[in-house]
Amino acid sequence: MNRRLALLVLPLLLTVAGCTGSGSASDGSAPRPTAAERPSPFQDCAALGTAPTASPVAAPPATGGAALPDLTLACFTGGAPIALRSVAGPAVINVWASWCPPCRKELPAFQRLSERAAGRLQVVGVNSRDSRGGAQSIGEDFGVRFPVLVDQGEALQRELKRNAIPMTIFVDAQGRVRHVDATGALDDARLAELVRVHLGLGVPV
Repeated sequence: MNRRLALLVLPLLLTVAGCTGSGSASDGSAPRPTAAERPSPFQDCAALGTAPTASPVAAPPATGGAALPDLTLACFTGGAPIALRSVAGPAVINVWASWCPPCRKELPAFQRLSERAAGRLQVVGVNSRDSRGGAQSIGEDFGVRFPVLVDQGEALQRELKRNAIPMTIFVDAQGRVRHVDATGALDDARLAELVRVHLGLGVPV
């Protein structure tokens, strides 16, 4: 009787072992590479110090505005760290995180802005207090391609004395901060309006 029971139980044990002892996915496919193994969806940061080729159609008044904080941040794709003040304006710098619902909502609008204003305006992301995997997945899922810097210590927010996220910084051609917006998720129309008012640059919506 014991031998018969053992013969019945043995195939079941082998089946269970076969499901848990393998490194492959349960459907037989290879496991998805980790974020560190997958290529970054974002552009590298090498061109951030090069000014856009075209000038704004109607530059805002030349007075006012402070320089960007004197910070050096890592680029998501690696390479040499980037001095924030070396980012050539006009530029729109968006601080975001994958765990922030308004950030996820507005990121596609920033990607569209980077495409519509290519050559006239730089769009730069600053990923804050986030995991690399979370940030990479958002870039992959939402088609975000513009360069992204990494600020896990929230140094930029502290320097600007703003605790909000998402946060968007509008920087003119002289590298001065003309406006900081922390009103929540921006859509295409509102983003284009802010670019026009604070940077003097018309962007089609």
